[in-house]
Amino acid sequence: MGAIIEVSYFNAFLLKKTVDTTPTPDVPVWNGSFGVPTGVAGSTPVANVAPSTDGTSWAIEEARIRGGYNNTNIDYGVKAYLVEDNPNASFRINALIYSGIYNSRTGINNTNVFSVGEDITKSVDPANGSIQKLYAEDTNLVIFQESKVSRALIDKDAIYSAEGGGTVTSSNLVIGAIQPYAGEFGISRNPESFATYGYRKYFTDKNRNSVLRLSMDGITEISSYGMTDYFRDQLGALDGTFGKGKAIGGYDIYTKQYVLSLQQSEQTIANPPVANPDPQSVNLSFDERVLGFPSFFSYQPDQILSIQSNYYTFKGNKLYKHYDSAVARNNFYGVQYDSSIQFVFNPSPSLSKVFKTVNYEGSNGWEIPSFNANRSFELRDTISPILSYNNGAYVGDFGYTYYAGFDKKEGKYMTNLVNASAATEGEVVFGNSMTGVKGYIATVTIKSDTTSRTGPMELFAVSSNYVESAY
Repeated sequence: MGAIIEVSYFNAFLLKKTVDTTPTPDVPVWNGSFGVPTGVAGSTPVANVAPSTDGTSWAIEEARIRGGYNNTNIDYGVKAYLVEDNPNASFRINALIYSGIYNSRTGINNTNVFSVGEDITKSVDPANGSIQKLYAEDTNLVIFQESKVSRALIDKDAIYSAEGGGTVTSSNLVIGAIQPYAGEFGISRNPESFATYGYRKYFTDKNRNSVLRLSMDGITEISSYGMTDYFRDQLGALDGTFGKGKAIGGYDIYTKQYVLSLQQSEQTIANPPVANPDPQSVNLSFDERVLGFPSFFSYQPDQILSIQSNYYTFKGNKLYKHYDSAVARNNFYGVQYDSSIQFVFNPSPSLSKVFKTVNYEGSNGWEIPSFNANRSFELRDTISPILSYNNGAYVGDFGYTYYAGFDKKEGKYMTNLVNASAATEGEVVFGNSMTGVKGYIATVTIKSDTTSRTGPMELFAVSSNYVESAY
């Protein structure tokens, strides 16, 4: 196959036949400077350059150095190459390596320099798994492995005596001795759960069903503050049927709380992936002032960060600022939610009781969607939803205002409980003809109504009046 090319001066060119690996093998490869071959969209055809029919293409290359007139010609010749006998890669998942220094003031950039004449590597115990997270803190480097947390000295080293005592001394080592923290805890494979504030560092260990805090006194298992069973179930579900989930952590500088979002995977790790029909997610916070997890949240962030006393999250490539007065309360990512609290009434647990009322102290705007009382393991008494003070108000006879839900008396909100359960064997009066619900214990959910949630709401105490009963 020939080609006619018009040039401004006589020079040497190479016409090469190459294998075309593009999806359309009939489009030739072109890297010249005199137009584009036929077949390329928006191009100007070049005379006598036609696409090939055997799955190959023609490429034109300049043979003179810099393309100059009568410059040195490059010819085909001997090309040196090496053959590696064992082309196998080695992954050192438990080792650290560091390069030369970078100094922006002097222009020194040795980040691509790895001197084989110096000891520039440091390894941790491979039995504790791979290194998942590094965090530089003052003159220490905190190393998070899957099953262990350690710290390495930076620009200093530790010298130990025969009795086991140690002292820290200056050294020319970049990474000195590695000292493990007490406790068999790591960060598993969820480095995204790491968050720090001050000298406290928070993270999860999914393999041990634990939420942890690393501070001046070492590692503390904060999930043991009344939430051991809960995190055993939630962290265990991250690697369930639908593959690897995420444990996204961050620190809320606005409320001084560690926020943890546990999100199941939306699809399996199968090939091709299979969608998870119901991916579960929980989002809760830990407060050092109460040493517990006081709140659950409805939003599911992709990332969490705090900047200058403001709390932000990312969702769907968008940045959202929380605690913004211009946005309605409990509105996350454009979706409006309600605040709710669940209580358990359990006075005299071995006695059968009739719960007659519900009372609370706090702001107007709270309602009760459910009040369940366990009469036995098989039976449960319930009530109809109780409206808030505002939503339950209506005008009756002679212009008087009545309240179908909560009524306000002496600064407290109270209401009677009307049984909404069906009749059971041995009962004479039941349903809305009977006051109260019977049971040993009662679970009540109280939440904000739709009209009062725009402003701040307070709830100080919730109680119930009851009398002893016999079946």
